[in-house]
Amino acid sequence: MIERYTRKEMGRIWSDSFRFEMWLKVEIAACVAHNKLGVVPDDALKDIREKAAFDIERIHEIEKTVDHETIAFLTNVAEHVGPAARYIHYGMTSSDKLDTALALQLVAASDLLLAGIDNLRQSVGELAKKHRHTIMVGRTHGVHAEPITFGLKPALWYAELGRQYERMRRAKETIRVGKVSSAVGTYSSIDPRVEAIVCEELELEASPISNQVIQRDRHAEFLCTLAIIGGTLEKMAVEIRGLQKTEIREVEEPFPPGQKGSSCMPHKRNPNVCERITGLARLLRGYMHTGVENITLWHERDISHSSVERITLADSAILLDYMLAKMNWIIENLVVHTDRMKHNLASSKGLVFSQKVLLTLTQKGMSREDAYRIVQACSMKAWDSDSTLLDELKRDAEVSAQSTGEELEACFYLDDLLKNVDIIFDRLGL
Repeated sequence: MIERYTRKEMGRIWSDSFRFEMWLKVEIAACVAHNKLGVVPDDALKDIREKAAFDIERIHEIEKTVDHETIAFLTNVAEHVGPAARYIHYGMTSSDKLDTALALQLVAASDLLLAGIDNLRQSVGELAKKHRHTIMVGRTHGVHAEPITFGLKPALWYAELGRQYERMRRAKETIRVGKVSSAVGTYSSIDPRVEAIVCEELELEASPISNQVIQRDRHAEFLCTLAIIGGTLEKMAVEIRGLQKTEIREVEEPFPPGQKGSSCMPHKRNPNVCERITGLARLLRGYMHTGVENITLWHERDISHSSVERITLADSAILLDYMLAKMNWIIENLVVHTDRMKHNLASSKGLVFSQKVLLTLTQKGMSREDAYRIVQACSMKAWDSDSTLLDELKRDAEVSAQSTGEELEACFYLDDLLKNVDIIFDRLGL
């Protein structure tokens, strides 16, 4: 992933240095297991533990000749260890090391993502509580519907982020699997107990069955989970973008001093970070698709998945980590224009109370069909004139025959429509 979207800690997990550290960790764990089973002598294990190291530049140099990264790595480690290196990678195939080490990377990445989701959820929860009773208009199909509170929007995100946290936790468990089962998964050259010891040492589950590789449905699930979480962040970003439109202007993403919105229009204050998150969510969905394509490999394994995973797994984790941090910054610094919310609600001329009028008329004895016809007709008149829905209702003879002016006016009380908001917040623990 390009440096622009890479945060330090997540970038470190996907660096060559960390990857080779995990490779070495797996190889040493296997040597420890073999030592417990009497295959590796104590003095050899001591040498391996004390001397095992690698040099990235040297690995790349060797790889230019052998065209095999694992062999280049093992050759370089042997240069450091000496004669005891003959026990390193004993009975193993490349994927025993590669897939098990990859699981360690994915677990580390998952921990960062879980922390990012949790941080964002807490920020969203605080925003929801702050605006629990901040009244605004709700919109369906982009058109004014009924009054809501602004706090309900982040409350909705809060609940969804809770589900996303659980998805991420499950994805971590799905991918927290290692294998040390030799060339085609039959343990033909290695004791199955080695796998059990290695995985216990590395805090991984041993795959109950594998061929040459851990099956890629696990990795596909991981990528799908990241894409789904990205979808929630995109939903939040698109909502903020919509509410930041000039004619709406109910919220704005932060615009720090010195920031510029356009090279040619000095007045511009664009939701560019939200737009960036929207774009990056598309990338996550693309990587998800590629991950699903990787499930199918030839027979006991081919290498078609490898080149793909060098990009998709690292990039997806790095992108989501960046997106979570950026959205958290937006939420913590979101500008909320409560005056605009009041103004936009008032601009509906009372149309947002049409359902309450409909229910009142039916309660007074009018059929639902007649009540709907009358309220719709009065609403259309208000839409197309300077009057309000209440004005049109008071002028209507059929309505006047059923309800008094006071009864009609009671239909337009905000408190009645929003009387159950607290129940929703209580359900969420906010």
